[in-house]
Amino acid sequence: MDIYQVRMFGRLGFARRRCDSCGRFFWTLDPDRVTCGDSPCDEYTFLGNPPTRRSYELHEMEQEFLRFFEESGHTIIKRYPVVARWRDDIYLTIASIANFQPWVTSGLVPPPANPLVVSQPSIRLKDIDNVGRSGKHFTLFFMGGHHAFNTRERTAYWNHETVEYCHQFLTERLGIRPEEITYVEGFWEGGGNAGEDFEVNVRGLEVATLVFMRYAVKNGERVPIPLNIVDTGYGMERLTWLSKGEPTSYDSIFGPMVEELLHRSGVSRPPNEILKINSKLAGMIDVESGRGLKWLREKVAEKTGKKPEELDSLLRPLESIYAVADHLRCLAFMFGDGITPSNVGEGYLARLVLRRTIRLLREMGLEEEFTELMRKELELLKPSFPELWREREYVLRVCELEAKRYAETLRGGEGIIQRMVERGIDISGELLRLYDSRGLPPEIVQEICTKLGVSVKIPEDFYIQAAKLHSSSPRSEKKEEVRMTLAGPPTVPLYYENPYLREFEAEVLESREELVILDRTAFYPEGGGQPCDLGELKGESGTAKVLDVQKYGETIVHKLDRNPFRKGERVKGILDWERRVSLMRHHTATHILLEAARRVLGSHVWQHGAQKGTERTRLDVTHYQRLTEEELREIERLANNIVMQNLSVTCRWMDRNEAEAKHGFVLYQGGVVPGAKVRVVEIEGWNTQACAGVHCSRTGEVGPIVIVRTERIQDGVERLEFSAGEAAVELIQERYKKIAEALRILRCPPEQLPEATLRLFEQWKKSTKELEKLRRKLGEVVGGSLLQEAKRMGEILLIARKLDLGKEDLLKLGEFLIKNEPRSVVVLTYEEEGTGNLVVMAGQESLRLGIHCGKIASELSKMAGGKGGGTAELGQGGGLEISKLEEIAEKAGEIIRC
Repeated sequence: MDIYQVRMFGRLGFARRRCDSCGRFFWTLDPDRVTCGDSPCDEYTFLGNPPTRRSYELHEMEQEFLRFFEESGHTIIKRYPVVARWRDDIYLTIASIANFQPWVTSGLVPPPANPLVVSQPSIRLKDIDNVGRSGKHFTLFFMGGHHAFNTRERTAYWNHETVEYCHQFLTERLGIRPEEITYVEGFWEGGGNAGEDFEVNVRGLEVATLVFMRYAVKNGERVPIPLNIVDTGYGMERLTWLSKGEPTSYDSIFGPMVEELLHRSGVSRPPNEILKINSKLAGMIDVESGRGLKWLREKVAEKTGKKPEELDSLLRPLESIYAVADHLRCLAFMFGDGITPSNVGEGYLARLVLRRTIRLLREMGLEEEFTELMRKELELLKPSFPELWREREYVLRVCELEAKRYAETLRGGEGIIQRMVERGIDISGELLRLYDSRGLPPEIVQEICTKLGVSVKIPEDFYIQAAKLHSSSPRSEKKEEVRMTLAGPPTVPLYYENPYLREFEAEVLESREELVILDRTAFYPEGGGQPCDLGELKGESGTAKVLDVQKYGETIVHKLDRNPFRKGERVKGILDWERRVSLMRHHTATHILLEAARRVLGSHVWQHGAQKGTERTRLDVTHYQRLTEEELREIERLANNIVMQNLSVTCRWMDRNEAEAKHGFVLYQGGVVPGAKVRVVEIEGWNTQACAGVHCSRTGEVGPIVIVRTERIQDGVERLEFSAGEAAVELIQERYKKIAEALRILRCPPEQLPEATLRLFEQWKKSTKELEKLRRKLGEVVGGSLLQEAKRMGEILLIARKLDLGKEDLLKLGEFLIKNEPRSVVVLTYEEEGTGNLVVMAGQESLRLGIHCGKIASELSKMAGGKGGGTAELGQGGGLEISKLEEIAEKAGEIIRC
């Protein structure tokens, strides 16, 4: 209660009241007010009657806000990216305070300025279904945040000043009458922190939240934190809308794009009076409380005298236009800040917004104009955000490719839905899975089902549910702690002082079972994708091999093959130097290659993961399509050019804020780095990253870098597998050896190798075609005979035999049988490489009768001591006892009867 007792309230005569509608407590200067001023307790009363001194455009409101707080002693800081690279618990920047969680809010890292102010583009998809309808919801919005971080030693300001600043800004700067402002008491929780708050409302619209953050939330409990943090969030779009008083916030924010979409689509605006009534009620939308779109249409119908269906046809096209205008801006920031569309993480969320945009455009007949509209959006954003315009080539290319992929998904969707309907599957219950795994929007599924005569109901909050599935990042699993009590200080990491140290002497601080802790060590512990060092320890008590090295906090633990050492004993550590130097080369090569990929492919490329090795290393990077041979050659050429330049590689510890200010968030290419200080590895004029690994001192020490192969490990992520140093030399030699062997076999000189290989390939293709003809002929002959032997079982014809044919021939035979006899169920057993196997296939009529080949294969395989399974259309089994192959073919009928 004390935190809500603000000095200004007493000085100006505010009264504390309880809302007659929602029951919350609020503060007001209006003697007649009985409600809190927030919707749904109050309708909007600013539409057509703005309370501010003048109207503002969005960028003007931002500047007004920033200037006011700068004049009040705050430092303006630049916006952070909308993808939260510095966090391992969320994918997107959801608020201005997210910029400082968890490092600053935990007290581990000082803030970049104190107090500070920022206008932060933030993305929240939890209300995506309401965007375009409610008049106030956005996927991306600008949160004006002024923040103060109070410690025991220094207090910038707390609750009294925070409310005073807000009141001054709204009244003195914007000209709002004090009696029109209410301060509603509440409690806020988010991003792992919590605290009391005031929600600030003007004429039914919440325009700001003032949070007094005092707690961390751990396992559902509130734990006090060492700082008292002022966390405010002013809605820049809402304040702009308030100043204009237009029917919806979308008209106030997206005016030019809305007009563009109206013109292109031919959609007519409903009468302004209907829009005003709709907006007043739309602010009360809350699907969880039963106030969804149906409720809104019925309420507006009561006020206007029109039927809900008539209102739907009037308003829905405009709501779609508003949503598209919002989504285009969101996508511009998502892709402009480097997100690559994929089926996981932030890439999934970007694709969700993108596909919803295209689906809405499809309804307007503007699907083909998606990329052109995105270019228009980038042009509109260019004056305020030139960094997004600089990324236009990537943004537009991604939009073009994603639109094609989406079209391909839709083309394949009809067949998927039709098969599900034929099997009697409840489509309404499968909508989320179809979208999440198949990419099929519920509206398209509903459209297909309507053609098939099946009714499908789409939840009003469908896209909110889909976004929730991928809204937060699973934290990386922590290593199990080794419980050893240290008798001395933390382990001194000699590998940072001198990465070329091959031997060292140390004292045993703790010795237990196979584990040893030393006072100092040159053995690098596993971390950051770099394996640990190996070697041995020698002392008076004997010698032991070092099998594993791990770091827990500031303590480094060595796992030995045997432990003869006692506490206090002096030991000598000897590194496996060939392993260490190979790991150093591969780690430095990873940094070189990553930057080469960014230079060739674009700045949207981010490291998605890496695993260093002594022979080969994997580098996973984000990219929207497969790499071409030309791109790979250029990446490899650039990387080796950096090696030959013999650039210096420096490693130094820097204050986190200083490092971020100097190098930006590209520092975190290798992932989230904890701590107030970060170790910055800089390759002179080429690449800078926060990294805890051991590196060569010059790029020339890396030696040649050879990309071995690439693969698409998941949608939006390319894996580069490469070798460096001696491993690369050995790889090149092995390749030359294989080429020499090919030249010997083909009996041709090196310059004729491509032509000779092509001739051989053409001969092989010709032979394969001949073999295919023979297989088909064999299938027809054997198949005709088997069809005559088929056993009738009710409406099904069973064909079950053991045959002396290979798997490919059996599959061809099975296809022939089920094609020529749709009622057939085919069970064929065979022997291959000393083990028994089986194949089960079924014709369309048998599948309609409920036959499931995978289940049949599973049951028959168990009878012969093997394992099997598969889909309804195809079942397979392996590991069967050869002696039982004929027996289970005979028993197939018993399984089918069951």
